[in-house]
Amino acid sequence: MGNINLIIDGKKVRAKESSTILEAAESNGIKIPTLCHIQGQLPFGGCRVCVVEVEGSRTLVGACHTPVFAGMVVQTRSPKVLAARRVIIELLLTAHTGDCVNDTNAENCMLHNLASDYEVGAPRFNVKAPRFFPAEDDNPYIKRDLSKCILCCKCVRACRDIAGKNILSIGYRGFRSKVVTGFDEALTIEICRDCGICVEHCPTGALSAGPKLQAVAGGKAQ
Repeated sequence: MGNINLIIDGKKVRAKESSTILEAAESNGIKIPTLCHIQGQLPFGGCRVCVVEVEGSRTLVGACHTPVFAGMVVQTRSPKVLAARRVIIELLLTAHTGDCVNDTNAENCMLHNLASDYEVGAPRFNVKAPRFFPAEDDNPYIKRDLSKCILCCKCVRACRDIAGKNILSIGYRGFRSKVVTGFDEALTIEICRDCGICVEHCPTGALSAGPKLQAVAGGKAQ
């Protein structure tokens, strides 16, 4: 396949005919925010933070999975797009009940940073039963705080598609949904150890490196 011409944010650009809007934008130095996307993997389209406006489209579309076409006109930061992203971030924050304010590693939370970039404050939505899960640090390789999880499934997909281990999955339904191991078993050292792929791809700090994984990473860096 060859290249095609399109317009992104008023700029004439060229992109591969097989590209998505996200890939076309990135290849031309135009930043579109994402939370659930994994570069080089199949699009997921779960978080919706990457929505953009396409001329002629009735609704906003996800940039990570929408293919480009010749003559396409895209707006990545129109008033409509920015308003939609703010609401999406606010909704994600409603389920993200981890305390970023007092978290010394909050700068590593991509959702926290997006909320700051888009000037999104505390969610206005009332939740009768907030998602809360006790933090887990039994595994010396991985710490889990699923109260910070936004169910983007990046850890599940990275474990399955990159590490080839298929340890994680989504369990339960609705607001009770969470990332589980097996039949919602503890993440023991026998099940998961030192690959760290899930930690590397988690956008919110729901997964973080335990002392042994930090030691392994330090050893690899030397």
